[in-house]
Parts: sequence; C-alpha cells; structure tokens
Amino acid sequence: LPYVPRVPAMALLGKVTATTFALERPCCIFDRHANASDTVWLVVAFANASAAFRNPRSRADVPRYEQLPTAHSYMTLETAMATYSCSAPSPAVLRVGDDTACRDQSRHDPCNGPLPSPGPYRVKFLLMGCHGPKAETQWSDPILLRRAVSPSTIDPAPTHRGSAVVVIASILASLGTVLATAVLAALGAMLWGSLCQQDLGIRSFTHRSYRTHHIPPALPQPLPLSCDC
Repeated sequence: LPYVPRVPAMALLGKVTATTFALERPCCIFDRHANASDTVWLVVAFANASAAFRNPRSRADVPRYEQLPTAHSYMTLETAMATYSCSAPSPAVLRVGDDTACRDQSRHDPCNGPLPSPGPYRVKFLLMGCHGPKAETQWSDPILLRRAVSPSTIDPAPTHRGSAVVVIASILASLGTVLATAVLAALGAMLWGSLCQQDLGIRSFTHRSYRTHHIPPALPQPLPLSCDC
C-alpha cells in the first residue's frame, strides 16, 4: 500500500521521548483488503535492519518485543481491523513504547514496551488474516528518539559567552550603584548648603551691632553733694 507511517506533524506533548514516540493512526487504509476477523499489527525495526525483515507466516511466528536485541525487530499493537476503518472513532495517534509494565509480566499478548535505545527506528503496519499477511504499508522514515544527557557531560563552569554576559551585567550593576551614590551625595550637599546658609543668617542677625548715630551719648551723672559741706 502507498501509505507511509509518520510521526504527527502537529504540536503534541511527548511526541518523541527517550523511550517512546507517537504515530498518526492510519484511517481507511485497509478497508478494501480486510475482513472483520483480520488484525493490524505494527512492525518496529531498527532502521538498518528493516530491509531484512520478513513478514511472519502466522501469528505464532510474530517476533516479540523481547527479541528486539537479537532479531532487531518486533511486532506490537495487535488491533482489530475495525479500529482502523473509516468510521472508527479511535484516537488520532498511537504511542509506541508506552507500556512500562508488560515486559515484567508473563503475558501472551504482544508487548509495547519502552524502546531500549535512541534508534533510529522504522515502522510499518501489517494486515494479517487467518492465513497470514494480506497487506502492508510502506516503511516510515527513520525515527530518532531523544537522547538523555548524562550528568557527567554537563560542564558546571559557565561558557565564555556566559562569562562575558556575567561580567557585563556586573559592570552595569556597579555603574548603577555609583550613579545612585553620586545623586544621593549631590542631594546631600545641596541640603547641607541650604541649612548652612540659614544658620549663617541667624548668627549674623544675632551678633550684628547697630550704631545709633542720631541718639547722643549719655553724659556721666554728677556725684551727689556731701552732707558735711
């Protein structure tokens, strides 16, 4: 079939993580080739091993999630054909690798466990009936997962660019402090000068002497006459 699986183009939280990725749900792809009893599988393979993948002849031959390290591929998300029909109200996306519990349980259903490495991976949808494969899509483009950053690779020292930014910020902060200090000092000097002028005015008024030239000086009073004279 000409359909090519792909990661959704729309913004989606957790669209690609270190262990999972989302896929658009195919719709109206298998309707002309399927019966109601058929199922649709998702084949997941390392990108460099997808060309070597061979479709299983029956459900018993389906490669399991646990075989990925050695077989380099597995099949998962076995789903009834009706889920991918044109009228199915199914979710718009599928998430590969989101079942963290299935690999720890002894279950017979296909595991959709976390992907063990960044990949890249290729995927395709495979329609299987009672007698084996009936139709399949094209392989997707390589899908590379996010890589977790090791704490040992993080440089605790800032980069040169970061250091320059810190230095410039420090200089600007220092200039701001100096400018504020200068303004406060100028205001203080102006206030002090005003107070001094007021004080000098009061002192000059208190100690200033006035000569009253229009008032004649007082003459000395004569001694009183003695009674014995």
